[in-house]
Amino acid sequence: MNNRLRVLRAERGWSQGDLAERLQVSRQSVNAIETGRYDPSLPLAFRIAKLFALPVEAIFLSEV
Repeated sequence: MNNRLRVLRAERGWSQGDLAERLQVSRQSVNAIETGRYDPSLPLAFRIAKLFALPVEAIFLSEV
């Protein structure tokens, strides 16, 4: 699944570690999501959307 997580994080000046801390996940999880190697669970996707104050669809883009 494509996503805008890296761009949104960079716009705020956050490192992967900063974002991971805010989401209560590992930095490796953030890296895997950003690179498309891991699709987040639905609860995590909603936490990410809430953190950035955006709808889930504005962060995670369907490949269809």
